[in-house]
Amino acid sequence: QVQLVESGGGLVQPGGSLRLSCATSGFTFSNYAMNWYRQAPGKERELVAGISSTGGSTNYADSVKGRFTTSRDNAKNTVYLQMNSLKPEDTAVYYCNARSYAWGVRRDYWGQGTQVTVSS
Repeated sequence: QVQLVESGGGLVQPGGSLRLSCATSGFTFSNYAMNWYRQAPGKERELVAGISSTGGSTNYADSVKGRFTTSRDNAKNTVYLQMNSLKPEDTAVYYCNARSYAWGVRRDYWGQGTQVTVSS
């Protein structure tokens, strides 16, 4: 059974930091690129950060570049999102996503999400 379980969300003041974790099981983690998405109330889900299956490349939304860092530990089947200098506009539910492409078919797995609230 595939599981992606996010943790580390919560309430933080502007300028603060949080570290999200996504622990996975039930699939070959090292074969999957991992992404972090977020969805704020009334808005569409957006891609925040991504990391390749080996961890050799990363990409970030312009809105978080220089503030967020994603990393992975393939030995622990876990991906992380370090969020610094948080702003109120970072408030959203953050979702972990595992994605692979094989034989022309894209496969996605999703976590249940963790709430991040940035407020004074």
